[in-house]
This record gives sequence, structure tokens and C-alpha cells, in this order.
Amino acid sequence: MSTLPHDPYHAASRHLAAIDADWAQLVATVGRCRLQPKPAREPYEALVRAVAYQQLHVRAGDAMLARLLACQPQPAFPTPAQLLALDTGQLRGCGFSGRKAATIHAIAAATLDGRVPSRQQAAQLSDDTLIERLVTLPGIGRWTVGMLLLYTLARPDILPVDDFGVREGYRFLKALPALPGRRELQAATAACSPYRSVATWYLWQVPSLADYQPRPGKRRSAATGTS
Repeated sequence: MSTLPHDPYHAASRHLAAIDADWAQLVATVGRCRLQPKPAREPYEALVRAVAYQQLHVRAGDAMLARLLACQPQPAFPTPAQLLALDTGQLRGCGFSGRKAATIHAIAAATLDGRVPSRQQAAQLSDDTLIERLVTLPGIGRWTVGMLLLYTLARPDILPVDDFGVREGYRFLKALPALPGRRELQAATAACSPYRSVATWYLWQVPSLADYQPRPGKRRSAATGTS
């Protein structure tokens, strides 16, 4: 595997490729990791954006966010106060369900009262602390907080085991007969640590690789990754 000297994920890719022949094939097929964090975003914005994509196709989430941005006179993302000022009808007009509208209002209110930390404050908190703190908000689960940790805070060891794309990617990687469960996937990807964020990105690429074929062999056990 050739990796350019300035590749920021050089060590992570090498670590994953050394796990076993399946990971080595995946890294070689996909090439260098192109994960692009968005560290300029505040956590509340990252959470709202993640809510938009919950259980939806990317294009649908993009369209909803574009309509939300169009509600404001300036191109910047709405402030927490501006989000609270949008009533449920306006948010539903952007395409958000009633449940998602309520979640957006909850995120905005929690940001104003300090429950959702600023980016500077979040940088001082551990992954587990942020998860425990933010999943108390209505409509916010571990997947949503995982997207915040992975993209906005650029934490290096995040693998959202509830993410369908990650589960499907691992199923295909290991030629499993069914999607792995949460605990199975958590155990099976322990070897990817401390680079599970990069592992997540590679697993997300698998379904889009039309010419990718798992190594021939018997079906595997999700828990062990072996025949």
C-alpha cells in the first residue's frame, strides 16, 4: 500500500491493514483515507446536522438543511436563539418531522443553558462524558453523539456500532450471513483501536465498491472474524 508522506491517516491505515488479510485487502482497495472532520462547527450545529440525517438518505438530509439555512437572512448556520425562534411549523416546512423539530428545539435550549458545551468546553471532556451528557437530550442517541465526536471533535477512536453503514460494511468485509449485532461488532472491531474513526470511514466505503469482493472462504463469526 503506497501512502503519501503528508497523509494524516498514514499510521491508522497501516494499523488497520496489519489486523488481518481482510482489512489489508479493504485498505488496499479503497486507498488512502479521506475522512474530513469539520472542526470549525460548534457542537450544537453538529448535533442539529446529525439529527437531519437520522434514518434518512444523505440527499434528503442535505435538502432539509438547505431549507433550514434559507430561513435565515445570513448564510451562517442559525444560532441557538434563532433555532428556538423557528416554530414547529417552520421546521416542518423545512422537512423535519415533528419529533426532529422538538429535538432541534431541545438542542438549542440546552446550548443556551450550558448543557450542550461549546467546542472549547467539549475539547476538555472525554468521549464517555460527552456521550453520557448528551444522550439525556430528547431524540439524541449514541449514534448522533458519535457523529459529533467523529466529525466535529475529530476524536480518533470512534466506531458507531449502531450505524447501518458500519454494520453492513463489516458484514460484507467478513462475508457474514447477517448484520452483526452491537456487542458483536464492538468486540470484533476492538483490534481497530486506537484508530476506530478511520476504520469507520473504511467500512462506510464498502457498499459503494461495486468491484470489491471479499476474500474467498467460509462464512465468518462476527465476534471473532474467523472461519
